Amino acid sequence: MSEPQSRTSRPCSRNTSRRFRRLIAVGATAAATAGLLALPSGGGTAAAAPGPLTWSDEFNGAAGTAPDAAKWRRDIGGGGWGNNELQYYTGSTANAAHDGNGNLVVTARRENPAGYNCWYGSCQYTSARLLTAGTFTQAYGRFEARIKIPRGQGIWPAFWMLGDNFGSVGWPDSGEIDIMENIGREPATVHGTLHGPGYSGGAAVTGSYTTPGGRPLADDFHVFAVDWAPDAITWSVDGTVYSRKTAADLRGNRWVFDHPFFMILNVAVGGNWPGSPDGSTSFPQQMLVDYVRVYAHDDGGGTGGGQITGYGGKCVDVAAANTANGTQIQLYDCNGTAAQRWTWAADGSVRALGKCLDVAAGGTANGTRVQLYDCNGTAAQRWVFSAAGDIVNPQANKCLDATGVSSANGTPLQIWECGGGPNQKWQRS
Repeated sequence: MSEPQSRTSRPCSRNTSRRFRRLIAVGATAAATAGLLALPSGGGTAAAAPGPLTWSDEFNGAAGTAPDAAKWRRDIGGGGWGNNELQYYTGSTANAAHDGNGNLVVTARRENPAGYNCWYGSCQYTSARLLTAGTFTQAYGRFEARIKIPRGQGIWPAFWMLGDNFGSVGWPDSGEIDIMENIGREPATVHGTLHGPGYSGGAAVTGSYTTPGGRPLADDFHVFAVDWAPDAITWSVDGTVYSRKTAADLRGNRWVFDHPFFMILNVAVGGNWPGSPDGSTSFPQQMLVDYVRVYAHDDGGGTGGGQITGYGGKCVDVAAANTANGTQIQLYDCNGTAAQRWTWAADGSVRALGKCLDVAAGGTANGTRVQLYDCNGTAAQRWVFSAAGDIVNPQANKCLDATGVSSANGTPLQIWECGGGPNQKWQRS
C-alpha cells in the first residue's frame, strides 16, 4: 500500500468542506463538498422492488462479539481521514460489537485508552469504521441497511460505498455513493450524495430528506437504501424515494458508477462539515445496525436482471452461486436464484452476483472456458446479443457455447466458433 499523501488546504465553508473520509492507506487526498436538494418532507414515491438477495449480515452474534471477519474489515487510525475528523478508529469490540439482540453497535467514545495519537495530538475520541473491501463487492442492485443513528453536535454517522478500483485509480475517479449521512446539528435530515471526477457534493448530485414533523432520526430505526441501475441511482428512506440522479445531472462529467463497489459503515466525530462536539454532546454515542442487505438489480424484465435460457431449456448459472473469481459458468435447471439473474450493462458486460461474465485469461481459442470474474472493463467481458440469438464475444469473434452439445446440469460454458447450433442459441427474459 502507498503511504498517505498530505492533505491539501481547503476553505472551511459549508459547501467546500463536507467530507472526504477516504481510505487514507492508499493515499487519496481531496476534500468533498456538500449541497442540499430541497425536497418535500414525506414526499416521493415508493421504492421499486429489488431483485434476489445476494449478500446480507443480520448481526445475530452473541453479545460482545466482533463483527464477522469474513464479511467486514476494519480501517484503523486517527489521521483525520482527509476531513480533520477527531476520532481514532480502532479494531476493538469496545467500538464495534454485536449486542446480542440482533444488532451491530458502532460506538463513539470520549476516551483514549491506549494512548492513541491523532493528527492534532493525543486523541480525544475512539470509534469504528467497517468495510467490505476484499470480502464483497457488487455492481448495481439495492443496498440497504436498517439503522438507528446516534445524535449530538459533532456526531457523523454514515453508510456509504466506494468503487472497488479505489486502490488503483484513487478518489474521486473510483466513484463514491453516500447512502446515508447525518450530522448532529441536523437531527431530522439525511443526505444522499454522489462523488466522482469533476463533481463532489453540490445540489446537482446531492439529495436530502427531512422527516415529517422534523422528528429526530435517532428516535427510531429507519431503512436507508439506494437502488442502483446502470443509468440511475435512487435514494429512499423507509421506502420513500427522495432523490434520483442520472448521468445528465453530472453536467458533462464522467459517470463512474458502472463497476462493483464495496460498503462502509462508520461513526465519525468532528470534522470540517459537522464541526466539533460541544458541551451539549454526550458520550458514548451509538449507531445500531439491525441488518445490511444487498439485492441483485432487477429492472422488471427486458435486458436487466433476468435469466438467460439456452440448450434444453436450461439457464446460464454461476456454479454453486460462488462469487470467487474463476467460478465456472454452466447450464443448470432454471430456479430463479440470484446465480441465474443476469444484467446486461451499458458497457457491454453481462453481470450476476456483482461480477462479470468473462472469457478466461482473455482467450480467443475454441474451447476457452467462460467464468465469473471481477468486472474490469476488458474486451474479455464484452458481449453482444445478436438478433439470431447468439451471444458473441467480439474480441474472439466467437459464440457462447454449451460444451459437448449437452444440456445436462453442470455443463460448462465456453466460447466456440459460431456455427448456428442449438447449443449456441440463447433467450433473455
